[in-house]
Amino acid sequence: MNASFLPFTLLLSLYFQPATDDRLVKKALAIHARVLTLDTHADAPINLQKDGFDLGVAHEVKKGGTQIDFPRMKQGGMDAMFFAVYMAQGPRTPEGHARAKEKALDIFDRIHTSLRKYPNLAELATSPADAYRIEKLGRRAVFIGMENGYPVGEDLSLLKTYYDLGCRYITLSHFANNAICDSATDPDGPVHNGLSAFGREVVAEMNRLGIMIDVSHVSDKTFYDVLALSKAPVIASHSNARALCEFPRNMSDEMIRALAAKGGVVQVNFVSDYLRKPSDAHRQALNSVRMAGVGKVLTPDVEARIEAKTDSIKRVYASERASVADVVNHIDHIVKLVGIDHVGIGSDFDGGGAVNGMEDVSQIENLTIELVRRGYSEAHIAKIWGGNLLRVLGQAKTKE
Repeated sequence: MNASFLPFTLLLSLYFQPATDDRLVKKALAIHARVLTLDTHADAPINLQKDGFDLGVAHEVKKGGTQIDFPRMKQGGMDAMFFAVYMAQGPRTPEGHARAKEKALDIFDRIHTSLRKYPNLAELATSPADAYRIEKLGRRAVFIGMENGYPVGEDLSLLKTYYDLGCRYITLSHFANNAICDSATDPDGPVHNGLSAFGREVVAEMNRLGIMIDVSHVSDKTFYDVLALSKAPVIASHSNARALCEFPRNMSDEMIRALAAKGGVVQVNFVSDYLRKPSDAHRQALNSVRMAGVGKVLTPDVEARIEAKTDSIKRVYASERASVADVVNHIDHIVKLVGIDHVGIGSDFDGGGAVNGMEDVSQIENLTIELVRRGYSEAHIAKIWGGNLLRVLGQAKTKE
C-alpha cells in the first residue's frame, strides 16, 4: 500500500516508535548503571566444583552452559550476587550429615579461594554496607547463602561455623524433607508436620546470629511455622507467585501477604516452569529429573546422567520457555498484592534459571528495560534490584 493512504496516526507511530524505544532503552540502561543490582540466588559454586572452571575468566553460555563469572557480571551490570552453597538432599543419617558438612565446607573454601585469586574483581560481602562499598570500588560483591539446611544436620553449632564463613541466609530445605523441616515437594509427604523440634531451635539461632531465614522450597506448613516463630523478617530467595503459575514451590497470595506483613521479601526467579505453567508431560519430565538424586549419594556418573537428561528436556520443550516479560509479570503481581517494598530478584542462574532474553548474567539489563517499559520509577527499580533485600539483611539479627 502507498504510504499516502495510511492513516495519519499509524504514520506517526511508525515514524516515532523506534526513536521512542531507543529513548526508553537509553533511560533504562542509565538507571541500571546507577542502582545497586543484587541477585539473591546464584549457583555459580556448582561450576567451581568442576575441574578447571575459573570465575575470573569470561565464558560463553552457548559453549560451556555456564551463566556466571566475574567478567560477565561486570558486563551485565550485576553488582552483587549471593553464591549458593547448594546441597542436594541425601540420606538423613549421621553419615549423610557428615558428608554434607564436609562438602559444604569444601564449597565455602572454593568461593573464598576464587575471591582471594581475584581481589581486584570481587570481594566477599556480609552486610548491606559491604555491598555499597564494594560497588563504589567497581568490584563485584559476593554474598554467600546456603541452599538446603542439610549440611547443618542436627548440630546447631554448625550455624555459627557457616555464619563465620560468610553465610547470610539458609534455605531451610530443598526438594525433600530434612532434619529441620518438611519440603514443599517431597514425594513421600511430610514427616514433621512443618518445622521439626530441631527446626524451631534452628530458627531461633538464625535470628540470634543474623542469618536470614529463607522459605523457598519449604512446605506451606513449614512456612507458617517459620513466620509464627521468627523474630526477624523472612525471605523467599527464589520463588514466584502461585496465582500465575501453580506449583508447590511457588507462593500463594495468602503466603505472600503474610510474608510481607512481617517485613519480608519475595525474590522472583527465572526458572521457566515456575514462571509459566508447562504442559503435563513437561512437568512430569522435570519432576523426574529433579527428584533423581534425592536421598542418594550423588556420584559423578549419576550427576552426568541427570545433567544429560536435563539438557534433553530443555531441547524437547523449548517452545514452552518463559521470557523476560513473564519474570516481570510475577513482579507486577507481587507489587499489586503487597506493594513495592516486598519484591526482589533471585535468578537461579547456573541452577536452572534462564528465560528468553536473559540467558546469563551478562543480559540482566534486559530486566531493567522491561521494568522501565512497565512504568517503574528509578526509586522503585532500586528497591526491586536490591534495596528491599538489603533492608531485610540489616534486620536479620534480633536482640536476645
